[in-house]
Order: sequence, then C-alpha cells, then structure tokens
Amino acid sequence: MRRDLGRLSVLVGCALALLACQTNPYTGRSQLMVIPASQEMKMGAQAYQQVLHDPKTPQSHDPREVEPVKRIAARIIDAAKKSKYADMANTFEWEVTVIKDDKTMNAFALPGGKIAVYTGIFPVAKNEAGLAAILGHEVTHALARHGGERMSQGLAAQVGVAALSIGAASQGYDPQMAALAGGLLANYGFILPYSRQHESEADHIGLLLAAQAGYDPHEAVRVWERMEQVSKGHPPEFLSTHPGHGTRIKQLEKWMPEALSYYHPPPGVQVADLPPVTSPR
Repeated sequence: MRRDLGRLSVLVGCALALLACQTNPYTGRSQLMVIPASQEMKMGAQAYQQVLHDPKTPQSHDPREVEPVKRIAARIIDAAKKSKYADMANTFEWEVTVIKDDKTMNAFALPGGKIAVYTGIFPVAKNEAGLAAILGHEVTHALARHGGERMSQGLAAQVGVAALSIGAASQGYDPQMAALAGGLLANYGFILPYSRQHESEADHIGLLLAAQAGYDPHEAVRVWERMEQVSKGHPPEFLSTHPGHGTRIKQLEKWMPEALSYYHPPPGVQVADLPPVTSPR
C-alpha cells in the first residue's frame, strides 16, 4: 500500500509541478501556481467591490483620515513599482479606500492592488511609518500572489486527500478514515505552515518596501509590540495561520540590517502621528 500511495503521490506532485511554478524574486522560494494571475485579480476586484458596497463598511471622507492613508499608500505603491515586483505592480489598477470603523483593527490589499484601511488600525500603527509597515506587508501579499498560491495549495491538498482515499479503498482500508487522516495532515502539516510562511514572507518583503518608500523600518517592530499588547487569546502558533508576535519581532530584527540598506528618508519630511479614533482600543 505504501509503495502504491508513494507512486501516486509522486505522480500527483509531478502533475501539479508541471502546471505552473514561479520563484519569489526576494526569497528564492518556489511557489506552486495553478490559478492564472488574471483570474486572481478579477476575484480581487470583485471582493473589493463587495466590501465597498457593504453598508457595514462605510467609507471615511474625513481628510484627516483619508489624506495620510493615501499619501502612505502612494509611496508604498511607488516603491512596489521600482521593486523586484515591478512588472506585477505596474499591471495592477491600484485603489485605496479608508473604511470608517474604529473598532476593527484591519487593513488589506487584494490581488490587483485594491487596498483598504480600517480606522481601527490607527492606534496600533500610531504614525505614518507604522502604517507604512502594515501596508508594505499587505501589499506584499498581493504582489507575491499569496492568495493564488493558497488556492493552488488547497487544490493540491484536495487531490492528495482524494488519492489517499482511493488508494486506501483499493487496499481494503476505510476510505473515509483515510480521507479524514489525510485532511488533518494536509491542514496542520501543509496548509497552515505555508500560511505562516506567507505571513513571514510578507513581513520580510513588506519591511523592505516600507524602507524603500522612505519610512523608518524600525517602526515595524514597534507596531508588532503594540499589536502584542492589544491581542488576546490567539491560538498556539502551531495551530495558527500567523506566526506568534514574538516570532515576528525576532524575524523583523533579523531582517533590519537588510531593510536599512533600502532606507533613504526624504529630506525635510516629518513622520506625523495618525489621527485619534473615537473608540480607541
């Protein structure tokens, strides 16, 4: 049975590998991609429109909130267009929206360059350099096509679990139990670790983008220190899709010398604090 399943796994792996792979230009990591970039960007645009038209996510029109976010995003986008992801960044149709939600500590960048920042993230970001670190992280997810890679990994996991079930049935084993065991193995041994890898990769490259945009990369460490103070009850790291805050801080400190090599702050530009929110966390 093991030999048959091993051969089947090799065949499945070869088939998926032949479909599409790309290499991260910063880390050199090979990425499985079976989702076309155009399809990924289309899904990103659709999801963005759903957010914008959701009455529960009203847009802010307050210049005190909108102007700093758009200013920071513009510098991050400009850095992205000069980065190792320049080809991808220049194909994106960038949009930036500020969502007036002082209780939601969130920001995201969808495939195609659709950026949204919730005002609830302001207290953690604290200043423009802090928000630049956050946006650098989120923009990296879109540029590195982490969403498409996750979908590709999900497809690979489904194929692997199905193959395990079929192989078990052919050997007289319970296919449902084999599928359950395969699903657990795929989730905790493959999908979650890769998600953590995506987060660390976004931390790393996002730090470089923020520095290249002229923001002090040291502020990224302070952001995660503040995040650690306000976050409670997150699951153990091995069960989480995100690295622990302590892990992130140590990694950021390790990458700091590289980030500082990108850092050339514009002369005479002051790093301003973000506006206070009405319901601070």
